[in-house]
This record gives sequence, structure tokens and C-alpha cells, in this order.
Amino acid sequence: MIQVHTFTFNPFSENTYILTDETKECVIIDPGCHNYEERKFLKDFIDNEQLKVVHLLNTHAHIDHVLGNEYVKRTFGVKLHLHRKDLPVLQNAAARAEYYEFPNYEGSEVDIFIEEGDIIKFGNTELEILFVPGHAPGHVAFINKEENICISGDVLFKRSVGRTDFPLCSFPDLENSIRTKLYTLDDEMVVFPGHGGVTTIGYEKKNNPYVKA
Repeated sequence: MIQVHTFTFNPFSENTYILTDETKECVIIDPGCHNYEERKFLKDFIDNEQLKVVHLLNTHAHIDHVLGNEYVKRTFGVKLHLHRKDLPVLQNAAARAEYYEFPNYEGSEVDIFIEEGDIIKFGNTELEILFVPGHAPGHVAFINKEENICISGDVLFKRSVGRTDFPLCSFPDLENSIRTKLYTLDDEMVVFPGHGGVTTIGYEKKNNPYVKA
């Protein structure tokens, strides 16, 4: 059974996720930890729970979601997974870090490019990749249909959607991703977004003011 652990990091209140199961293997998704205290908090949790980190996954590469990438790679010896179309966003992260005054940002190289339909395995668990561009050109979501879990990144929030006023964003693409990919999932699927609290697909189909079913 999947356990989802949420950590809210950095001034953007970004949600970093650790997903694990009964085997104690786990994946880290979107590590936003940017300073010593946040990184220690993440590592202490992993050590205390005796978890084994096997993958580092990015839903997309906006700066608040990648601040801890290199730290996680170095500390746990794992490879970074990202969609190829988000590589320009990752390559611009250093400039964004300077703009938002994140000191000592460490850039990180992509090790594995992921595509829609790929399966990420850890322990007894599989995560399927959905390609959901709009907020970022290579944005993906990670889903497990058996347990109705969706890590949506910054595509879909509770009663909101991801911003599209950044470079390489597109609201038509975002709307299409939500309508044709996320809103076709089970209404009971729990959505764990990149910011804010959890919601469900069914709730957003009825109540989201930006994209309704």
C-alpha cells in the first residue's frame, strides 16, 4: 500500500513528496528543499523511517520544484527523471534561482528522460506517467490507478490550476491536459498538488472555476 508523505519547502510553499510502500523503497518527487534545515529535515525523515530512495522524479522543472535535485542525487545516489520537453526549463533554473535570490543553487543533469506511458517502479508499486503540458512544456503527472493516487505537480490544484503567464506556458494546453487526461481519471482519485492541500478529480470536475468538466 502506498504511503504519501508531504513536505512543504521554500518560500513558495512547494510540496515535496516521498512515496513509499511496505518494502521501504521510496521515490522523491519535486524536492524543493533549498537550505540546510530543509534538507536535514528531509534526510532525517528518510533515515528515521529506514527508507531506501530508488528514484528522483520531477513533474516539471520550475525553480521551486528543483532546488533540492542535486542534493538528493548526491546524498542518495539516485538518477533524475524528467520529460525531455522540460529540459529548457531546467537549464534556465540557475537564472531563476538568481532572480528569486536562492543562494548557492546547484544545477543538476537529467539522467533519464521519461515519456507518457512509462512506468516507474519502486518496491511493489508502479507509477504511470501522464504527459500534461501547459504550466510547463514537459509537465508530467504520476498516477497509480489501483490506489487512486495522482501526483499532479502544478497542473491542477484545489479549485485552481497552474499559472500560464511564465515563458513556455500555454493555457489552451493546460486546459486540454486537464480535460483529456486528468478529468478522465476516476472521480475518487486523490490529487496531491505541487502547492496547497489535496483534492479529488471528482471535486474539481464539479467545482474548479477555471476548468469544469
